[in-house]
Amino acid sequence: MKRKWGILLGLLCIQICWVRGVKVEQSPSVLSLQEGANSTLWCNFSDIVSSVQWFQQNPEGSLISLVFIASGTKQNEKLSSTVNSKERYSTLHITASQLEDAATYLCAAE
Repeated sequence: MKRKWGILLGLLCIQICWVRGVKVEQSPSVLSLQEGANSTLWCNFSDIVSSVQWFQQNPEGSLISLVFIASGTKQNEKLSSTVNSKERYSTLHITASQLEDAATYLCAAE
């Protein structure tokens, strides 16, 4: 049940961003890595945002919430995310990537 709420909240956040007219641009659009390499994904926003949520889309199309961050930096063993509202960007850093990290990553902002 908890996972379903995460998906619903994520979709709601994406809809709020669209309604507010915040343009979200992710980069790089495609990233190839060797196993064990580090990588950083970026999201740039056309307006100041109050929070950012990063998702991983699994092969079945479901969204898995990775991190929700309102300001500063949030870190766990493998992932680190930063949001800078003033500069209007967020990053997701993946440490020592593994085969299971191969996926589509999405960011949503509110």
